[in-house]
Amino acid sequence: MFNTPKKGGWIEVICGSMFSGKTEELLRRLRCAQIARQKIQVFKPAIDNRYHKKRVVSHDQRNLPALIVLSADAIEDALEPQVEVVAIDEAQFFDENIINVCQSLADKGIRVIVAGLDQDFRGEPFGPMPQLLAIAEFVTKNHAICICCGGMASKTNRLTKSVAQIEVGTNNIYDARCRHCFNMPVDSCPLSQQKTAKTA
Repeated sequence: MFNTPKKGGWIEVICGSMFSGKTEELLRRLRCAQIARQKIQVFKPAIDNRYHKKRVVSHDQRNLPALIVLSADAIEDALEPQVEVVAIDEAQFFDENIINVCQSLADKGIRVIVAGLDQDFRGEPFGPMPQLLAIAEFVTKNHAICICCGGMASKTNRLTKSVAQIEVGTNNIYDARCRHCFNMPVDSCPLSQQKTAKTA
């Protein structure tokens, strides 16, 4: 990071669609902190059990140990002494109190790194993420590759008919789309049509 606050203690948010490398970037920053011999602590919500219950895992299987918490308040309760960097993955799944928790940690001089989906499958702001983006000193917006046209994807498209805002899954339930291909049937996508034409 450039021009970091002199007193230490700030909030970084890594956001974007699914498959955009948010957790991968979170892990990269944590490994840099470890190289700098800083004490880190990683948290994730109990609902996220896709890859491993006790580790933060990226889609490419990079991982670090993590504490599972049921609520945002549990993060401060589980904080270890002399922690310098706190990472929170899948922040969109936490309750609104995650905002106060992040503020409190940063005010104590802790570097807080948060990763999460900024939009749900409808393309609407997801949980506490809008407020976290607003209070963060540093914001990184990652993009994936649109499964339909190969363009820059900023949306998470749900492949099932579920209307619940939260449905935990990976590429069996979701894919990444650009603005123009969002909610488009897969067989109507430009890349799908090209493949069909080549095999015809």
